[in-house]
Amino acid sequence: MTSKEISNGIIRAVLTLVGIALICYFVYQISAVLTYIIISLILTLIGNPIVRFLKRKLKFKNTIAVIMTLFLFSLVIIGFILLFVPLLISQGESLSLLNTAEMEKDFNSLLLQMNEYLANHNIDAQRLYEKSGIGTAFKMTFISDFLNSFINTLSSFGVGIASVFFITFFLLKDKNMFNLIFKWMLPDEHEDKIIASIDKTNELLSRYFIGILLQLFIIFILYLIVLLIFGVQNAVIIAFLCAILNIIPYVGPLIGTCLAVILTMIGNLGGDFISETLPTSLYVMIGFFVIQLIDNNLSQPIIFSNSVKSHPLEIFLIILIGGYLFGIIGMVFAVPLYTVLKVVGKEFIPENKIVQILTKDI
Repeated sequence: MTSKEISNGIIRAVLTLVGIALICYFVYQISAVLTYIIISLILTLIGNPIVRFLKRKLKFKNTIAVIMTLFLFSLVIIGFILLFVPLLISQGESLSLLNTAEMEKDFNSLLLQMNEYLANHNIDAQRLYEKSGIGTAFKMTFISDFLNSFINTLSSFGVGIASVFFITFFLLKDKNMFNLIFKWMLPDEHEDKIIASIDKTNELLSRYFIGILLQLFIIFILYLIVLLIFGVQNAVIIAFLCAILNIIPYVGPLIGTCLAVILTMIGNLGGDFISETLPTSLYVMIGFFVIQLIDNNLSQPIIFSNSVKSHPLEIFLIILIGGYLFGIIGMVFAVPLYTVLKVVGKEFIPENKIVQILTKDI
């Protein structure tokens, strides 16, 4: 190998790295636009069955069916805003969710009451607490940070809602045109397989996201019933926040249960700790665990088995791997990405024995 070839190779490598860096920078700069597109794609997957129903059963024209579908989405969003935003604004102060200092004060008061209760049972919790260093490692800021980021996300989504609906409208309305353009770009030898993969993926992911929405609604109702039964203050907000956390598989429900117990205790600080606060918190925790048993054994198996045609153990391992590789984001998107890979594998390497086993129900 000559020095000229080596220098050319170095130059190509440098240019490649520079190109990758520029692409990453460009993607970072347009991250908001990519977010709108991703949200629009999810809404499109959810909206496709509705559009098909309106066109086939009610004989709507394509454009009218798309407009009616977006109108339904708008009603859901407006209902969400009218129901939850006033509650968050009016009750946020009483919950001290956005006031870190006040919440830490209430939490410390709660710890003192717990310490007094344990001391009466000959348990020196204060010494164990100081030795463990929990006081320095555990701060209530994570709750306020989560809620602040959640509200900021809602605000950002409000700013981009017009863009999302605009993109979604054309994705639904001009679906056939986009398919033709996409088919024109595909190599002829793989066109049929790619189109079949996309159609099957759209079908599975549409059912998956609709199932997720149904699951979250059921979980919200069950959480709300438990909180109302035990007279927990701000039950609607707590149930809603804990239901949203269920989007994160397996870890989200645990975080939601801990959050519900903490907020239940803080909401009952005015009462007697032994006779009111502690029993109510335990009942809420037990109720939430029962709901998770129902969800894990009924809701999730139905969604995963019937929507993406995967065994619950298979899904658990995929979510676990996604979490180890990419954290919470990996856990959230593990199932959709795995579904796409399964469909592609079945179309392009159907003779592979592993692919045959994993895709036998697709």
